[in-house]
Amino acid sequence: MITDPSGNPLTRRELLRRIGRLEQIAGIEPFVFDDGPARGVRALRFRTGGGLSFDVLPDRGMDLGFAEYGGTPLAWLSPNGVVAPSFYEPAGEGWLRSFPGGLLVTCGLRNVGFPSERAGEELGQHGRASHIPASRVSYDALWDDAGCVIEATGQIRETSVFGPNLVLRRRISARIGETRVMIEDEVENEGYEPEPLMVLYHINLGWPLLDEASHLVGPGRTGEQPEPRNDVAREGLASWDRFAAPTPGFEEQVFYHRPTGGADGMAEARLQNPALGLSFSVRFYSEELPEFVQWTMTGEGTYVLGLEPATCRVEGSATEEAAGRIVLLEPGEIRLHRLEIEVSRS
Repeated sequence: MITDPSGNPLTRRELLRRIGRLEQIAGIEPFVFDDGPARGVRALRFRTGGGLSFDVLPDRGMDLGFAEYGGTPLAWLSPNGVVAPSFYEPAGEGWLRSFPGGLLVTCGLRNVGFPSERAGEELGQHGRASHIPASRVSYDALWDDAGCVIEATGQIRETSVFGPNLVLRRRISARIGETRVMIEDEVENEGYEPEPLMVLYHINLGWPLLDEASHLVGPGRTGEQPEPRNDVAREGLASWDRFAAPTPGFEEQVFYHRPTGGADGMAEARLQNPALGLSFSVRFYSEELPEFVQWTMTGEGTYVLGLEPATCRVEGSATEEAAGRIVLLEPGEIRLHRLEIEVSRS
């Protein structure tokens, strides 16, 4: 809801009496990167009018890049920066050379985690989704009885002759005056054979939101510890919800949580920073995304917390299939994933 400085709600008519156009207070501004490996990448900058702004990158799978709230950065940005999809190296761990960080990177649609192999096909780390340029991209501002919603839509296709024909249709929306982002994905198998599906939403939080004062809550039951992926994570299990200052030689720790839905069916993971006075939350339906991966990487330069709702874990296609954690999408079947990201004063 849009309000005046006294907190009184404004109708569309009352608001437009006070401004020349919506972009004076909020909106979506398209632009194109024009330097280095990012050159030519399309972007849409959202400003909600509530202090939240973020970039949507149609040429990087409709992912979310830079984000800030009230001038405070929220997302960790990798040394790679934004990288055009033409520089993607699909083999092995080449994904890491064009991983930009940012508020959201989509992993999948046919592999998540370690490089793997399926029926003789090599599947690179975290799949191709983030490197597929979107088509049918559009953006708009829509008014309803509750105010104004700004939104962008687009779709990516992971396809091959004699191979998969998967389509992901994404809608990203935010209500003017609020600090919440809605992400709605439909994944459809437009092929004629069942297709294995793996999806992970790689949300990357960085300094100053992430620091020694930060505390992670959820997405499991209160007091429930996550499962460490390996011995390195097991060593950090006692402090899984707290974070050190940048540490030389730190080795990443990965924890698996069991998301627990509330009364509305949505699970929530929330990073609180009382020193900064900010709280960041991601909410999702645990029936749609039954796994949750926590990536703690508090090294020097790579100082990031990954909050990652997913359909599977990050062990790669072969291991996940053996564990029964891969979704088999039937021909014509559509799978829905819904997430809410919100920043608030705590």
